[in-house]
Amino acid sequence: MAATPRPAATVALLRDGRRGLEAYLQRRPRSMGFAGGLWVFPGGRVDDADRDPAVDASWAGPPPAAWAERLGLPAGDARGHVVAACRETLEEAGLLLADPPPDPGELAAARHELLAGSRGFAELLAGLGTRLDTGRLRYWAWWVTPEVEARRYDTRFFLAGLPAGAAAAAHLGEAERERWVAPAAAAADQTLPMLPPTRYTLRDLAGFASAAAALAAGEERPVERVLPVLDGAELVMPWLERYPAPFPLRDS
Repeated sequence: MAATPRPAATVALLRDGRRGLEAYLQRRPRSMGFAGGLWVFPGGRVDDADRDPAVDASWAGPPPAAWAERLGLPAGDARGHVVAACRETLEEAGLLLADPPPDPGELAAARHELLAGSRGFAELLAGLGTRLDTGRLRYWAWWVTPEVEARRYDTRFFLAGLPAGAAAAAHLGEAERERWVAPAAAAADQTLPMLPPTRYTLRDLAGFASAAAALAAGEERPVERVLPVLDGAELVMPWLERYPAPFPLRDS
């Protein structure tokens, strides 16, 4: 029997580099149980606390009800995915999608408390005197881990532009390297090991000249669930394209 996938959220951070659009990637430590040694976007599973309506007091942009319609989820689950996307972006990349922008020193201290578990996300926003700007996110893709995997995720992918004047900074416990990459070059570079969702997202982004263009495309982008199927040592996409499994997938 296939394991039930855990809800998760991932954010592809974008910026305009000297030669065009760039996306932010991190390489996960090889010791990590899931996707160890692979290049990924910041993200992680949706925690129960991410669904807490208390965050609505510090919420700006489309409300949970609007996100529920966009994601095809109940409002509480939609809130959880959006909050998880923003929380993981802060935890893993040091960036908070908020208005007004918080003081960098205060944000760094708040990030430390969040990672330590001594402060919740809603409390963090209230303490910083800022509001979560969900209008910065664009829903981009929906991937589910193949059924043969014991550890499975049901992941919603979002885009977000790098906030003005901000700089991404990886948390050493979650990443061993970080880099900004041109999507086309990264998607084609087979020396960068990635799970299919990361590479295909980069490939989809390769056609955009700027972060603004990609974000505009995400406003009404049709999103359908992608569930690859394992066939030998390859993953088969719903459109029948084959992708070499980046590590041995095991029966659940």
